Amino acid sequence: MTLVPRPRTGGSDGHRHRPWPLCRQCCGLALDMGSARTRAWIAGRGMILDVPTITFPGAGAVYPIQRGTIVDVPGASRMLERLLGHRLPRLTRPLVVVTTPVLDGPAYRERARAAVEVLRPRAVLTVPAARAIALTANADLSRPLLVVDIGAHLTEVVLLVDGAVFDARRTALGTTDLSMPGTSAEIIEAVTTMITSMLRQDRTSVTADALCRGALLAGGGALRPDLIYRLTGSLHAPLRAVPAPHTAAIRGAAKFLQSAHAHPSARATHPPGGPDPGPHTH
Repeated sequence: MTLVPRPRTGGSDGHRHRPWPLCRQCCGLALDMGSARTRAWIAGRGMILDVPTITFPGAGAVYPIQRGTIVDVPGASRMLERLLGHRLPRLTRPLVVVTTPVLDGPAYRERARAAVEVLRPRAVLTVPAARAIALTANADLSRPLLVVDIGAHLTEVVLLVDGAVFDARRTALGTTDLSMPGTSAEIIEAVTTMITSMLRQDRTSVTADALCRGALLAGGGALRPDLIYRLTGSLHAPLRAVPAPHTAAIRGAAKFLQSAHAHPSARATHPPGGPDPGPHTH
């Protein structure tokens, strides 16, 4: 994860946090800004948003995030201001957790932080979406874990080892493409190819161990029984769908947020601007 603190305006940021909702100096916000939908969770209120990712509703709709990439930072800021500006408690500066695609790395995190600045955050934490999904599933992160996230416009396959990203692959295909003939087979072939490539390039046994254990499946694609059935047959390995898989990332980000608020000293161990745990090279 990465922490970017805002300048302090007084002594309130240094206080030891009280449990939500008793902490009056700050609030917490978790964000999952996907290409198709944006979801938000506010501490003490739970999930408050699950809406299309558009800058302007109606005929003039503009899509600031495409295929997992923030292509319009000002547009994303306007969207967040419109959706959340009036929902956050007044006179507070939220601690914000944002889920991120694994392979966009620093570019996505930088643009996400710039977009979130409109909410005047006290600090911004980023967490890879695959790790957030694992947190939602209460997965045992002491063992290697494969996460397959089939989203609306993007599919990621991520290998977590000790909770950190060890390897990752992605393809610009998702559930919104399923209306086109043959796309279902393309997604299955892409996921199978990505995992096969990870197995071949891994000089250790962790990828094979994770696959034998069973991959964790999330995203809207996990709601498609046909995809699960065909993917299980193609991989010759079990798949475990996360409950309510389309909201797994935001619920994991909320867990991460609650943990960060409860243990503020842990955030200080991550240097400002430091990188998220990225894929290892084998």
